[in-house]
Amino acid sequence: MEPTILHADLDAFYASVEQLLDPSLRGKPIAVGGGVVLAASYEAKAFGVRSGMAGRRARELCPQLIFVGGRFKDYQRLGDAAIAVIGDFTPLVERISIDEAFADVRGCTHLFGSPADIARAIRGRVREELGLPISVGVARTKHLAKIASQVAKPDGLVVVDPEGELAFLHDLPVELMWGVGPVTQARLLAIGVQTIGQLARMPGRSLQRLLGPAAGEKLSALAWNRDPREIRTHHRARSAGAQSALGRKPAAPHVIRPTLAHLADRIGTRLRAKSLVGRTVTARVRFADLRAVTRSVTLDAPISATATLTEIAEELVRAALADHPDERTISLLAISVSHLEKHPKLQLELSLGLQHEARRPGTRRGLARHAADHAVDRIRDRFGWAAIGYGSTALGAVRSVPDAFRELAEREL
Repeated sequence: MEPTILHADLDAFYASVEQLLDPSLRGKPIAVGGGVVLAASYEAKAFGVRSGMAGRRARELCPQLIFVGGRFKDYQRLGDAAIAVIGDFTPLVERISIDEAFADVRGCTHLFGSPADIARAIRGRVREELGLPISVGVARTKHLAKIASQVAKPDGLVVVDPEGELAFLHDLPVELMWGVGPVTQARLLAIGVQTIGQLARMPGRSLQRLLGPAAGEKLSALAWNRDPREIRTHHRARSAGAQSALGRKPAAPHVIRPTLAHLADRIGTRLRAKSLVGRTVTARVRFADLRAVTRSVTLDAPISATATLTEIAEELVRAALADHPDERTISLLAISVSHLEKHPKLQLELSLGLQHEARRPGTRRGLARHAADHAVDRIRDRFGWAAIGYGSTALGAVRSVPDAFRELAEREL
């Protein structure tokens, strides 16, 4: 089969936009953010500066680093324009973030040439019309196309020959695989697995014992380029989530409570805007060494209330920290709501003395929270997000990640 799957990824997107709009920043190490690095230019990455890194640590690595606040409306505008360029070549485009997308061009080669020709045309137009660098990988599968685009960076094109797929794939470092984060990478490194080829040659049961049945089976298949996923132009969100990178903060209530309240506020607002509620709430805590733990609960009644979501997330985080009493520092908190369903109307519920009854949306407290949330939503719709907020969030600690950036990163709904 001819390689017809493209993965296009704008290079160091947020930093590249800043350098595009402010020519004085070109060629200099810059970072978007402040307390936490949201994005870094290639000049900054050369010093070891990475996304999610504490601003203090980034300045230690690169004393000449320039921090910029972020032009979030421009990120959205230019990201949309780049994806629109891809859409001019094929309707089969699957956008997976603000700055990257998959595309299947098998049905349009008679119009625009080979997949490699189409990739070159996309790169040329994005550079000429938008002034931004974009890397493209071309392969037979989505996973291999994404890896190829990473190999192509910065500002390059890699086409993987079907006859040499495994030779190309197996020499690459294992951290390029989709699903291999810092924790998984550390576990694999501990047993001497550094390349995708070494992972592919591991006995299946050994990998599953190390990483778990689902993750082990998935990574083993991807290591042999077995990836049957097709391009999905439209897909319904299965969850809504938000996270906050904290740098290095104490695992203390004065840090945890306002952060979780803010995350719950963002998630609840997006759920209610789509008339959605969810039954399962998951909280994730990442420690200073990048190890992460998750805790979840599935509720009898689906929710979208901000206050209820905050309470549940706090309980889950406290449970996670109680299981790790030696951990004193956290670097990230996250909440997600899954098992979503449409629930446009509320039904009144009698008080039966059940556990957590106050959290049910049809009780007196649940109805009061519903009314408060929708009043806040209406005011924000008219006057903007900053016009009103809950006291626990609005009066909390200053957040290092601006809300506008969160809105770009949380687009699954």
